Amino acid sequence: METDPETQPEPTLVDLAARFDNEGMVGFTRRFHDDLRKGFEAVNEERFPWLAQLKQAPWSGVLCLGMGGSAAGGDFLAALTGHVGGCPVIVHRDYTLPAWFDATWLVLATSHSGNTEETVAAAEAALALDATVIVIATGGVLAGLPELSPNCHLIPTVGGQPPRTAFGHIFSRQVACLEHLGLLPAQTQPERTSMLDRLQANNEHFDALAEPEGDIALLAAGLLNQPLAVIGPSELSPALNRFKNQMNENAARFVRVGVLPEMNHNESVAWGGVGPDGDHQAAEQALLLLTWPGMHPRVQQRLDWMVAHSPTETAWNLAGEGESLLECMLYHCLVMDWLSITLALLHGKDPAAIAPIIALKAHLNSVQ
Repeated sequence: METDPETQPEPTLVDLAARFDNEGMVGFTRRFHDDLRKGFEAVNEERFPWLAQLKQAPWSGVLCLGMGGSAAGGDFLAALTGHVGGCPVIVHRDYTLPAWFDATWLVLATSHSGNTEETVAAAEAALALDATVIVIATGGVLAGLPELSPNCHLIPTVGGQPPRTAFGHIFSRQVACLEHLGLLPAQTQPERTSMLDRLQANNEHFDALAEPEGDIALLAAGLLNQPLAVIGPSELSPALNRFKNQMNENAARFVRVGVLPEMNHNESVAWGGVGPDGDHQAAEQALLLLTWPGMHPRVQQRLDWMVAHSPTETAWNLAGEGESLLECMLYHCLVMDWLSITLALLHGKDPAAIAPIIALKAHLNSVQ
């Protein structure tokens, strides 16, 4: 007897995950807070005594080398040090070093695989200039550099998963490293424990498979067929960019990013549209606003005005929760990871699948 497809129930997110989540992206996301906890605990002066030696140096700043998901942590570090840090952090995504670079800059070279060719080339160039390089990697060429140079030090991280899901492992080690170097204010142990406990509770709350009628599942359903735009203040720009990247890779969706207050000086005109009826493209955009309690009051006023005058009828305020910029950015990471994975499942896409990136790497290897 044939089954009438119209009488079959709609597949649940659990059903879709069983069908499409071939590399366990849901499981990696469920462990995000544990990855953070283990990463913070992994970096200390007892295990890495060279941290105490490097703490004495008067660094001009930190140059973070990386690409893709491995570079995201550098962006977050730059926002944190810009807010409460002791020196500038600049993220560099390229084969060569900036012309102004010298050995007074500490280099933090991050590659999940340890074989990202741009990061390896720039790290080797820095060592050739007698610069100090700290490597965060699971292995590969980068992890072997400390054996070749006394100026290079390794903080190993955890492998066995796609780089974008390893953000918790990587970023927690980067934060802990800068804390031990005195370049970021260190959280007390009770502060860190409380933060991680709150992030765990939020991670469980955002689990769309466990909470099929929860906030993330409902938001994903509302965003299924609309172009996406995400807007927020400058200090959340790393979260905005990671939101775009997670949507690009996990859900194969484009995302427009706007950063306040800069976007008010250019992109606001496009949101207003042209002609008597405005721009239909702007009206069709789904607008996601990433905010946090520490926003500058004038930026908040700019955001409020934009919401009031935006042509779109589809807008959500994703308010970051937490007692620090660090916690609010990590809160937004949880939202974007669950939302992008849920959209991938609803679109019938494996959230781990990145065929165009794999094809490009194969092409580059073939023309070396």
